[in-house]
Amino acid sequence: MLATKLFDYDLPEKFIARYPAESRDGSRMMVIDRITGETEIHPFSDILNYLNPGDALICNNTKVLRGRMFAKKEGREDGALFEILLLEPASGNQFEWNCMLKPGKRAKAGTAAVLLDESGKVNSAGDNFTVVGRNEDDTFRIRFSTDDISFLEENYGHIPLPPYLRREAEKADSERYQTVYAAVKGAVAAPTAGLHFTPEILSKAKEKGVRIGELTLHVGAGTFKPVSSEYAETHQMHYEDFVLSEETAGLVNETRKNGGKVLAIGTTTVRVLESCCDENGKVTARSGRTNIFLYPPRKPMGEDMLLTNFHLPCSTLLMLVSCFADREKVLAAYEKAKQENMRFYSYGDCMLLK
Repeated sequence: MLATKLFDYDLPEKFIARYPAESRDGSRMMVIDRITGETEIHPFSDILNYLNPGDALICNNTKVLRGRMFAKKEGREDGALFEILLLEPASGNQFEWNCMLKPGKRAKAGTAAVLLDESGKVNSAGDNFTVVGRNEDDTFRIRFSTDDISFLEENYGHIPLPPYLRREAEKADSERYQTVYAAVKGAVAAPTAGLHFTPEILSKAKEKGVRIGELTLHVGAGTFKPVSSEYAETHQMHYEDFVLSEETAGLVNETRKNGGKVLAIGTTTVRVLESCCDENGKVTARSGRTNIFLYPPRKPMGEDMLLTNFHLPCSTLLMLVSCFADREKVLAAYEKAKQENMRFYSYGDCMLLK
């Protein structure tokens, strides 16, 4: 049994990056040798030095929903204030959504609430939702008065920043908390390893002969859920929707067959590739839902390198990273990162495991 406490480490708040670097590619990158554990620190733009012609870069093109909304219970001026975090459509249409809803104790089936506009006032158009009921996992099902989710996002939605940033979303977050290749709407959190890339770096990668493939995994709220179980094996992983196309699966297989390396951009990319991978490292195009949980002593099969940010203590993400290099080497690298005043979490610096 793998004890969760083995992945604990101390992180003073001063290391948490509450805002992104001035420019997307302005972060630092710790490069760790997966075998020796040796580390070097470079500007992120140096990532191209670790890619060769014939290699492949695989990224997650999910796009973060402006899914944090506020509403006031209908019928009273001093009605209860609700905070909503949209998770996913609950049916074949866009009227009904599964969401997190606070305060849950006031969200009885049939409760109606009017959405609040940017200024925090009840909207004049009367756009609202009704609580359909509570789901088994303590999320809620709500029904909006319109199925135009883009309209709701534009008029009432906010970017749902991770709770550990301890601040409200600002205008700049609408752009900086999305990757430059974000295309398929559906995530509640960004695949943050991809936030460092600029169109220029991606263009230079292609010029160098590096092929770029995309897949989709809609990051769920469970990504922030700490492992509360004493042992990793008893932790219940959340499900997330994913798509791996024939084109990207073919790129991964062809790259490795020809002796090239596959660089996975972020843990979400790894979760898709490993969900679609056989024991020989061949990936097959698939779509569906995955709750794959990767932790030592498992080794990655579908990718050769990983770019990722620095993760929370005792998190499933830190456990996944420890599949690429021994846990002791990863935690030693984290300590080195603190000594070098590197920035942690979603808006922080990154690590390349090669």
